[in-house]
Amino acid sequence: MIKYRAQFTQIGPLVSEFVDNGILVLFGANAPEELAEFSILHDGKELVEPVGPGDLLAIDGNNFQVLAVGEVANNNLSALGHLVLKFNGQTAVEMPGDVCLEAKTLPPVEVGMILTITSE
Repeated sequence: MIKYRAQFTQIGPLVSEFVDNGILVLFGANAPEELAEFSILHDGKELVEPVGPGDLLAIDGNNFQVLAVGEVANNNLSALGHLVLKFNGQTAVEMPGDVCLEAKTLPPVEVGMILTITSE
């Protein structure tokens, strides 16, 4: 089941610095300019079901298992299209808006890429 789907529409100039540290910051199209600088803007609309541990996040066919979800992450995604994805392999979040995923190398981030979050 697809819980969320979004296509990357704009890549902020500081995103590569975050990618180098295993972090992606996502925002919907209406992100304030100061946040858009370090964010990936996307066209995602509806969170069908909450994201949870065990879900699969895919970026253009590169799969990452969701390990932990902060208490406000689903609200942020639903209301603002905002997610902080940390590819750190941790099973506990540091911040309430974080989503922790497998510690794997991220693909180069480009406009047009598709992100999906699915459950089995």
